[in-house]
Amino acid sequence: MTTQPTDETRPTVHVSIDVPNLEQGLRFYREVFGFVETARPFPTMAILDGNNVTVCMHEKAAGTLSSGEPTATRHYDRHWTPVHLDLHVEDFDAALEKVRAEGGTIEREFRDQGPKPAGFCADPFGNGFCVIGPRRA
Repeated sequence: MTTQPTDETRPTVHVSIDVPNLEQGLRFYREVFGFVETARPFPTMAILDGNNVTVCMHEKAAGTLSSGEPTATRHYDRHWTPVHLDLHVEDFDAALEKVRAEGGTIEREFRDQGPKPAGFCADPFGNGFCVIGPRRA
């Protein structure tokens, strides 16, 4: 029989987003999704309230090591990872408009497939994410 973890043994999950310029990263996520800065532990890191998740935004220069692998360096050209943000919004079209207005890109839109509209997007720094609209009637 498997023992269920308790709240004391389960981790608290935060999401980290690396950007080459902290102020530009803060602006994008504030203007598009309403993230609110709650702390600045040091000049190159901000803690953001993303409504139901804490986001740690880090300013990291392109070319710096991202892990112990010498070939794993940060880059800010377009990239995607299987682990990414899905941002659920009430007004799908308005959210996509804000992504574009703040320098992000909409790469694909799915309006008629599945129960909710989805947009595959990227921020101005190459980080991929999805915008998910409300369930269709």
